[in-house]
Amino acid sequence: MQRGIVDLPLHYGNVPTCLFERMMRLILAITELVISEFGVQELLRRFSDPIWFQSLGCIAGFDWHSSGLTTVVCGALKDGVRGKETDLGFFVCGGKGRASRQTPDEIRLFAEKFGLDGNHLVQISRLVAKVDSAAVQDGYQIYHHIFIGSRCGEWVVVQQGMNTVSRWARRYHWFSVGLNSFVTEPHKGIVGEPSSSVLNMVAHEAERARQAATVIATQHPEATIREFVKIKLPSHHHLCPGDIRPEYLRKILLSTYENPPTDFADLLLTSGVGPKTLRALVLLAEVIYGAPPSFRDPLTYSFAHGGKDGYPYPIKLEDYDRSLFFLEKGIKEARIGRGEKLMALRRLERWAKGLVSIL
Repeated sequence: MQRGIVDLPLHYGNVPTCLFERMMRLILAITELVISEFGVQELLRRFSDPIWFQSLGCIAGFDWHSSGLTTVVCGALKDGVRGKETDLGFFVCGGKGRASRQTPDEIRLFAEKFGLDGNHLVQISRLVAKVDSAAVQDGYQIYHHIFIGSRCGEWVVVQQGMNTVSRWARRYHWFSVGLNSFVTEPHKGIVGEPSSSVLNMVAHEAERARQAATVIATQHPEATIREFVKIKLPSHHHLCPGDIRPEYLRKILLSTYENPPTDFADLLLTSGVGPKTLRALVLLAEVIYGAPPSFRDPLTYSFAHGGKDGYPYPIKLEDYDRSLFFLEKGIKEARIGRGEKLMALRRLERWAKGLVSIL
């Protein structure tokens, strides 16, 4: 697949039950096959790849251009592996709306089963959500958060935000393997529509702004408020001091003054520190310390069986069932030592890469 543009307009409604059940079975079969061939870490790596994730949704029958692809793929994965987590070696927590708020409890439950540090994983989940809702201010409100963890402690987060004005969605991918910092270029990929107005506090070039904002948060709030009300914005800013109430800012800064954050990530995890507080600190960091923020959009990708809405063509359930039968039977036979169908898939993959001939 060529890496290019994937537009994700907001779509509402539900997938028909008969199709969702097939999607769940197909995604489970693909999941089991990847684990059998390459292991759990490779499965997680693939879910952190926006293009592979998009391809999985298309194969499962979801429309390539729909925001619902994200929520349905994640929902089908979660439902498909439910009760099989111990055998598969990974678990899925969270989801859309109310389900996303249950993520901490679900993480702790599975962490106990797998002998992992549940509190640490919950903090990771919170920090990732806070980065994409507060540190990256791109006009998209996070409404979907899925946390996929392995028995070895590796994890993937896939979350999605909506912009109700433009009616577009944006998807954010994270992966623990190779992650050097939660606050410096941390994403594996972001898919969506480019935006002309973004405050990106996880950009590499925003390091001084992150440091200055953290320092300001540790200072006495009265001195900070006095500086804030005197701010005259540089012409390039998309921000307005009138958006932030000094009395509310004073309350938050009192909290950070009494419990000083050790770094920018710690600041993000402070209760009450959201987009508006962060904007105020960013303004102060630039005016007082000359530490400019970044307005670079972190977007990475502005981008078999048909689609549920008939695009690019309607799904043929008999073809879908034929694929399911092949995969599910191949997996069952491989478990008892008969792997001819999986070997056929391997040969097809090698042929597609030009390594062997099918003649």
